[in-house]
Amino acid sequence: MPVIALIVIGAAAGFLATRLMRIEADIPTTMLIGIAGALVGGFLLRALITVAGWLSGFVGAVLGALLVIWIWQTYLRR
Repeated sequence: MPVIALIVIGAAAGFLATRLMRIEADIPTTMLIGIAGALVGGFLLRALITVAGWLSGFVGAVLGALLVIWIWQTYLRR
């Protein structure tokens, strides 16, 4: 998600977050909280997806290796 979109969404998220947490803050502070939260959350989510991508690749590689071993033991080894 582009940084500009994170800023716009963050301003709205800051309003919602301050209401959910029952924090009284002025408008600039509310926007700053939301924008900072959106930027941090966006970058953390991007990093998590990257790590999950690596982990899914590793799991796929292990499953593939298990399949190759099973085929080798079942059909090729005598």
